[in-house]
Amino acid sequence: MADDPIPSEASDIRTAAMRLARRLRQQRSVTTMTDAQFAVLVNLHLHGPHTLTALAERDGVSAPSMNRTVNSLEDAGYATRVSDTEDRRKVRIAITDDGSAVVRETIDRRDSWLARILGRVDEDERRTLHEAAAIILREVHR
Repeated sequence: MADDPIPSEASDIRTAAMRLARRLRQQRSVTTMTDAQFAVLVNLHLHGPHTLTALAERDGVSAPSMNRTVNSLEDAGYATRVSDTEDRRKVRIAITDDGSAVVRETIDRRDSWLARILGRVDEDERRTLHEAAAIILREVHR
């Protein structure tokens, strides 16, 4: 009976994905910003203002932890607290123009870095990587 190749393949894919993710995370416009801070900015950039509780739930962290993250973003001028338009007792966290600029510039840097990498491989390899990305996204979203 032949050995099952799937665990070894899974390990290779996991290692490659983790190294790629680490290198992409290094391509940021604000080098002092943590991954957690950037994730909050992206969330606010894509989905609009959130309550602190909703942000914490979305990222799977405690409210006090998210409060510290939001405070640091607010101190840096990347986020702000605003009154809820429907319920003035609620406060929502919103991204500022500077915060949106950080998100856009970081995404541009990451895409440019990856484009340089892809520019070093031949067309067949690029096609294979593109197809692999589609498969991975399909399975992750199942």
